[in-house]
Amino acid sequence: MSLPSPERDDGADSMEEDHLDLSPNGDAASSDEETIKGDREQDHIAEVFQEERQDVATSKVHENGVLVNRYRQLLHDRDDVSEEGSNDGLPRRVGSPLDSLLSVPDDSLSIQGSMMSSPGSSRVPSVASRPGLNSPTPSFRPFDRRFQSRISTPSILSPRPSSPAFLTGHSRQASISSQFLLDANETETTSPPWEVVRWTKLQKLNGQTFSEAGKRNFGSPTCIAISASIVLGTSKGIILMFDYNQNLKMILGPGTKAIESGSVTAIAVSADHTTIAGGHAGGDIFTWDTSRASRPFLHIPPLDSSQLQNRTMDGHMPNVSITHLGFLGTRHTALVSADDHGMAFSHLATRGTGALGRTVKTVRILGRYPGAPPPSSGKPLKPSTVLAFSPLPLGNIERATDSMGLTAMLTPYLLVIVSTTPVAQTQHKSARPKDVMPHSAMTGCLAWFPAVKLKVPDPNTGSTMSKVKLVYCWSNVLTVLDVDEVQPEDTNKPPMLRFKARSRWKCEEAIVAVQWLSRSVLTVLTITQRLIVLEDRSMRMTEAFDLIGKFIYHADLFSTQLHSLVEQLDEDDTSMHGVVADAFYMSLKAYKGRIFLLGFNDVSVGALSNWADRLIALMENGDYIGAIQLATSYYTGDADKLTVGLPEDAALRHKAVRDKVIEIMSASLKYAFGQRQKKKAVIDDQHLQRLAETCFVACESVGDLDFLFDEMYEWYEEGSVEGIFLEVMEPYILEKTISVVPPTAVKAMVAHYVSRGWESRLEEMICHMETATLDIDQITSLCKQHGLYDALIYVWNQALFDYITPLIDLLTLLIPLVQDTGYTSPTHLMEGQMHEVNALKMFPYLSYTLTGRVYPTSERMEDEVASQGKAEIYWFLFSGKSIAWPKGSNKTFLTCPRQAEELSFPYLRMILQYDAPSFLSALNEAFEDPFLNESQEKQLNGGTGKDLPEEQIFGLTVDRQYVVSILLEIMNPNDFAPQDTIYLDMFIARNLPKFPQYLLIPGSTLDKVLAGLCNYPGEDLAEDAQLSAEYLLSIYQPPDVSTLIPRFKDAGFYRILKRIYRNDKQYGKLLQTYFEDPEDQAETFQCIAECLRSQASLPKRQVQDVHDVIKQNSRELVELDPVQAAQTLRSYAPGLHRFVLDSLDEGSKLQYTYLKALLESDSEDTSVQATAPPDRDFIELYVQLMCRYNPSHVSDFVGIIQATNLRLDRLLPIMEDTGVIDAAVILMAREGQVRDAMDRLTKQLETLESALHGLVSSTDENSEDIEVQETAEDLLRGLQKYTHVGIWLCQGQMKTSKKLTTVTRRASPSPGDLSPDESLWLDLIDTTVQITRRLSSVVTPSKMDRVSRGIASPTPMLDSDKLVGLLRSLVQHTFTALMTATSTQDGSQSSNRLVSSSGGSLTFLRILRTFLTRAAATSPSLADLRAVLASIFSAYAYEENILRLSNRLLDQQLFQNVRQAVELRQRGWRPRGSTCEACGKRIWGPGVAGNVFEAWEDKQAVESKKREDKKTAAAAAGARGKAKVQEPLPNEDEGAYSSEGKGKGKGKAPSANGAHPAPPAEAAVEQANGDVYSRRKDHQPLGPLVVLACRHIYHKACLDALQAKQVEAGDSATHRQVDDLGREVAYTCPIDG
Repeated sequence: MSLPSPERDDGADSMEEDHLDLSPNGDAASSDEETIKGDREQDHIAEVFQEERQDVATSKVHENGVLVNRYRQLLHDRDDVSEEGSNDGLPRRVGSPLDSLLSVPDDSLSIQGSMMSSPGSSRVPSVASRPGLNSPTPSFRPFDRRFQSRISTPSILSPRPSSPAFLTGHSRQASISSQFLLDANETETTSPPWEVVRWTKLQKLNGQTFSEAGKRNFGSPTCIAISASIVLGTSKGIILMFDYNQNLKMILGPGTKAIESGSVTAIAVSADHTTIAGGHAGGDIFTWDTSRASRPFLHIPPLDSSQLQNRTMDGHMPNVSITHLGFLGTRHTALVSADDHGMAFSHLATRGTGALGRTVKTVRILGRYPGAPPPSSGKPLKPSTVLAFSPLPLGNIERATDSMGLTAMLTPYLLVIVSTTPVAQTQHKSARPKDVMPHSAMTGCLAWFPAVKLKVPDPNTGSTMSKVKLVYCWSNVLTVLDVDEVQPEDTNKPPMLRFKARSRWKCEEAIVAVQWLSRSVLTVLTITQRLIVLEDRSMRMTEAFDLIGKFIYHADLFSTQLHSLVEQLDEDDTSMHGVVADAFYMSLKAYKGRIFLLGFNDVSVGALSNWADRLIALMENGDYIGAIQLATSYYTGDADKLTVGLPEDAALRHKAVRDKVIEIMSASLKYAFGQRQKKKAVIDDQHLQRLAETCFVACESVGDLDFLFDEMYEWYEEGSVEGIFLEVMEPYILEKTISVVPPTAVKAMVAHYVSRGWESRLEEMICHMETATLDIDQITSLCKQHGLYDALIYVWNQALFDYITPLIDLLTLLIPLVQDTGYTSPTHLMEGQMHEVNALKMFPYLSYTLTGRVYPTSERMEDEVASQGKAEIYWFLFSGKSIAWPKGSNKTFLTCPRQAEELSFPYLRMILQYDAPSFLSALNEAFEDPFLNESQEKQLNGGTGKDLPEEQIFGLTVDRQYVVSILLEIMNPNDFAPQDTIYLDMFIARNLPKFPQYLLIPGSTLDKVLAGLCNYPGEDLAEDAQLSAEYLLSIYQPPDVSTLIPRFKDAGFYRILKRIYRNDKQYGKLLQTYFEDPEDQAETFQCIAECLRSQASLPKRQVQDVHDVIKQNSRELVELDPVQAAQTLRSYAPGLHRFVLDSLDEGSKLQYTYLKALLESDSEDTSVQATAPPDRDFIELYVQLMCRYNPSHVSDFVGIIQATNLRLDRLLPIMEDTGVIDAAVILMAREGQVRDAMDRLTKQLETLESALHGLVSSTDENSEDIEVQETAEDLLRGLQKYTHVGIWLCQGQMKTSKKLTTVTRRASPSPGDLSPDESLWLDLIDTTVQITRRLSSVVTPSKMDRVSRGIASPTPMLDSDKLVGLLRSLVQHTFTALMTATSTQDGSQSSNRLVSSSGGSLTFLRILRTFLTRAAATSPSLADLRAVLASIFSAYAYEENILRLSNRLLDQQLFQNVRQAVELRQRGWRPRGSTCEACGKRIWGPGVAGNVFEAWEDKQAVESKKREDKKTAAAAAGARGKAKVQEPLPNEDEGAYSSEGKGKGKGKAPSANGAHPAPPAEAAVEQANGDVYSRRKDHQPLGPLVVLACRHIYHKACLDALQAKQVEAGDSATHRQVDDLGREVAYTCPIDG
């Protein structure tokens, strides 16, 4: 029987095609695609993981890749050293190699918690030039930068080999893991020396099955199943079962109905391997008990013909192939099956005796029967089939899913997972993912992996049990689905299943089969028969190779059912496929890590090669370096460990691989050096270097560094190539991966590096090694022999804790340099330079040790060791005597061996004589160390529990005061030059403010320090000396500062002088100092503002001093910034403008810029004080200068200037000279010389005309000038410009004349009687017309002229049309301006429009008549003016049409707006209630008091009578002609409403005088219930009503009374507003305000 179809709400149209006859389990459908997207970042889908894999490999290459050599070539650097001194700030001699100094300054703090040094300084070396030695360098900074050793940062000297990694590209011929990362740019991949899969053909089985006899007897194999045996189904309906020895154990089917049911199309084997099921092409299903194979154990036939009509049970349709088959759980009688028509069933056989005694209950779980009614949604059904189908197999651990009968089914549209026990129920549904390739091949496959118990907890989840997993594929998209069991609260209920799509991977082509090789490894077969191996979690493709040569069996099972789907393909529908692929799922099976392939001609079994096989294959191929790299990658887990059979657990993997790595390295070394002994060319040095790099990486990875020296070094030493080993070892030493090296290797290392000239690299290596394992005598002798003083110091300090001996060794190098017996001969010059370079190392050594750092690595010392080192060095330098060292040797170290007696503090003296700046720089860092904070005597008196040597006791007592005292005693002017003592002065000046509690220096000494700072020896020390003096003066106040001011002036210490003058309020001297300071002159203006900002409170003398300084430096002030100078003086000293201008060169650009800033400042400074109007002389001078420097701006400036008393006799000549005629015209007009201005303008227009005429005439003769057109256009634009100036002049004169005269009427105006302003218009029009006439004939000569002149056309260089247009625009603009002026001249002064319009028209006519009269008198014919006037009037006609059209459009829009306003006005407002809001009496509606209707009738009668009277009066007025009709006055008692309320109370109120003005749109007019006509003696009088915008209604009398009360109460906001005629225009609602 069939279960009823439940209602489904999955929302996917495609799901309609796959009918599920199951009761849904809550969630009818889910989207695996959404789950994938949500977890994509955490679970690393294939593409993301591949990119990450590549990034990791690349980063490793960069980390351990090519390293930079820290030590550049000394001789090359010697040429690159700047003469200015080292940028690193180290003391050195010119020509000495820069990198040989071995220490560089650093801005970092020397000790933790120390104070930052003071900023900014320079210095000079102490040692004077010696014969044979280079001269000292110029200044550098001793007190602001820190000494830093070149070894203090980790070296990246030589390339360190990277860990082996593998490329991620895929090849159809090669395994991914076989590609070593030898070249990151490699694109070609090579085949590995091993077989990725070792294939074995089952010859015996193939002989029995695929032979001619076998095919004749059994038929051709059609499907395969693998369990404890190999089961084949054939085309003759027979099932063959073979064991793994390829023996044919059983033949199922002969002599039964099975061979009559068609070929076997599906095979399944039960969980206990005892029952085999076969599905046939005819729709029959047979199960066979292998212990009784003669007859079927169970037969499930298809529906017979009677059931097709009246179906009472479920089953497959007859002659429909069973494409999928499987057992449920451990039972032999529970099966699920699917056919190629898209139907799936669950079969459960009852218990009984024999096949006849059992009955089978079949339930449909998917699909529809042919002819079934369509779905309720009404959507057409698409063809469907079951592409993939599989029940969940059993694992090795019991789970609730084992008894649920989970079955996964994949259709072209849907993945469905159902549980068949106890009842069929849908557990999960998911639609096909959207990222399937459009129009690709339609394929589908899936495979379960059951839950299993793990030997080692899962490294990802930590669980000892794996989850149930399902992998399914649609086309090229593969998805892995995890199944979790969620236990319900009720233990009696079965667990809930939760499905989560964890990973997704896209293949390049469609996938036709998929199988699990292991819990973590998948194998995928593509449509081109390419086999791909994937790791589950990472979705990383580890292997890929072709199986096209295997001829895998495939069959077309689905195209018949789906042909209509493909034939009706919609190109726009990307969800459809272009072709239906053949089925391969029956030919690829995996069992216990083996791959079984069913081909057309044979059966093959394959196994992935494991990690050991691959290593052996590489060794046998001779690639032992590749074998070591691969083994290392297996150990570290970088390789595809899951694919090759390595455990995921790191401990287990290390245990399995470690010994193999050591074994391969030993064998490789033996083989390589054996081959080298036979033939050196076979194994060259480069090959041995690669081998060494690989072995070092391997030993570091496995943690067995002893192998390097116990075995590997011996091979290289015996082969005389230990240098290769040592060079490869170098980066590991520098990174401190290797810190212990045997003495033999150390000796060889020293010899090898010295022989190559790599002493600096050797020195750095020694400084990174553990000194406890070194042979001290050996290493110290080697270091002295080769001048490796950095390494020597490191060994003495770290191995023997001796800090004196290294200093003595370095001082020994100084003795020849500071004595007269130096290196003077040329042969010893280079040796002297190298000794000097090494001697300089003492300064970073002192800096490091005295601040508690290890030299030269910069690591922190332990406190006890640091204290010892500091005490010994302080004792050595400041004990004041020569010492014998080592103690007890009686060997005194002397600085002057030839002298009988040593001076006090001999070692300190020698260092200071050699290089005082560097020593004081190191001491400056030492002063920041807390070791010098307190006297150590207290600690000694308290007892330390042990006896201290002499040097420790003395060193612990040294403090800063003692050090400074000794330095002052030694560095006296008698023994040291000022070039040296200046640094001591700076040292004291900078440290006294930092440590005032520890230093006590008398004032006399500090005065000498200040004097010394003022007498600095070179300009390069000026800034540092001033800064030091500022530091000192911040804590020390000299008793008489005035005596130091001359010194400060001579030294140029302007900052100090400014501070002194500012504190003493000597503003004059302060400002003078700003002028003298070359580095801070930009702040001079700020100083002036500071000094004069509060001048009201300053004494006049101080203000005068500031003014005097400004006068003395006025030129310099303006040269700094003329704009800022003008603005500053305008704000604070306006009286100095004239003096400043006089101090500048007459007519200079500085004067112009200054005046421009003064008179035309663009800045809006609100702090500027109000000043008087500018002086006339300044304006005139500015105009004169502007004519020279910016003539185009003169007219604009003159037009806006407010001054009216400018002297034209001073301005007009220069304006004439510079051609600024427009500005001259403006000035003349402003002074009333309008006539002269017009004459001058006319003259300028004629000048431009002559220029244009000459230009055009000369062009005819010489037409090669290509700039003629541009010049002509410029001249015409000049004519336009001056024409507009004339228009402005005429318009201004007309406005002025109208203000002085009144409008007068003329009965008959005389044509010659023109007013002055009309004469101006006439002159301008006449001039422009005549110019246009004359130039038009030149620009476009007539035909006769052209013939007479011998030219066929106008000048080819000129654009005649454009020029004529520009010419005619002169007259057009003039006439347009005239018409505009005459039409509007009286509009603002006369309320009589008739008079205004007639007067303007008469003015225009008089000017035009006079113009024509003059033209007739001057010209015998007006023909030459016809073209000019015709163009003018045609332009006016065109403008008239445009204006008419515009007016028509505006009228239409205005009509619409007015109509909307009228509609709003007539709409009115409806009151909220029918009673007055004030008195509460009813106003309208039923029950209103008074005869309202009668009053309304009386009012209508009065209105009708008024309208008739108006009509009668209008008729009479028409009969009398022009007589005026007087409108009758309205009745006083007639109420009309017109006003506009405020706020919410916009309303209607009665007019006071009874007029009827139109109310606004939002105010409606309403006469409520009567006026005087409605008054009756027996009723109360009815009054007008007021309705407000808030819809409240009042009696007008009540509202007036309320508002009168509010006015009396003082609320002015409610006072009624009254217009000019006494009419009330607004009411305010007392309720809403």
